[in-house]
Amino acid sequence: LAQGLRDPLRVAACLAAGLRKRCLRDEDVGAGGVDQDPEGGQDQHQVEDRRGDGKHGTLKRDFKHLPIELYRCSGEVRAKMYFAKSKQLSMLRTVCSHINNLFEGVEKKFQYKMRLVYAHFPINATITNGGATVELRNFLGEKRVRVVNMLPGVRVEKSSSTKDELVITGTDIDLTSRSAALIRQSCLVKHKDIRKFLDGVYVSEHGVIED
Repeated sequence: LAQGLRDPLRVAACLAAGLRKRCLRDEDVGAGGVDQDPEGGQDQHQVEDRRGDGKHGTLKRDFKHLPIELYRCSGEVRAKMYFAKSKQLSMLRTVCSHINNLFEGVEKKFQYKMRLVYAHFPINATITNGGATVELRNFLGEKRVRVVNMLPGVRVEKSSSTKDELVITGTDIDLTSRSAALIRQSCLVKHKDIRKFLDGVYVSEHGVIED
C-alpha cells in the first residue's frame, strides 16, 4: 500500500478499475428490472413517476422518494440503481412489481371474490349506489346494518353463478384489496371464541380478470 501511494498513476488506475467493475455490476442489476410497456413508447427520457394507460383507464404512481432511475426504452420501462447494497436492491424489485401492477390493472383489472360464511344466521348482502356500497345485515343475528363504502374506482356486485359470493373489481390493486379488507373487517366476531364462531365474509380468490 505504501508503494502504491508513492505512485499516483498506479493509485488512479486501481481506483478506475474498481469503479468500472462496480458500475458494470450495478448496470446489470438495473437492466434486470424491466417491465414491458403496453404503450410501446420509443423515447429514452428519465422519469420520476410512472403512469399506465389502457382500455380501463389511467393509473399513476409516484416514485420520487426512492433513489431509483426510471426510463423508457423500446417499449420497456427500466429501473436502475447505482452503488446499492442488498437491502437497497430490494427496492428495485418492489418498484418493478408496482409498475407491473399498474399495467395489469389498466389492461385486465383486478378481481377479489369473497364468500359469506355463516352457521345459523344467514348474512344478507345488499348492493347500493350502483355497486359503490354494500350493506350487510343479520350478522350473528344482530340488528345493526353494516354499511361499507368502496374506495374510488372499485365496484362490488353479487356473483351470478355462486350463492353468497361477492365480486369486487377495480383497476388499482391497492384500492381493490383495501375495499375487500373493509368488508372483511366489518364482520368480525367480538367477545366470542373465534375458533367456534366462524361467521364472517372471507376472501376466497383474487387475481387479474383473464380475457
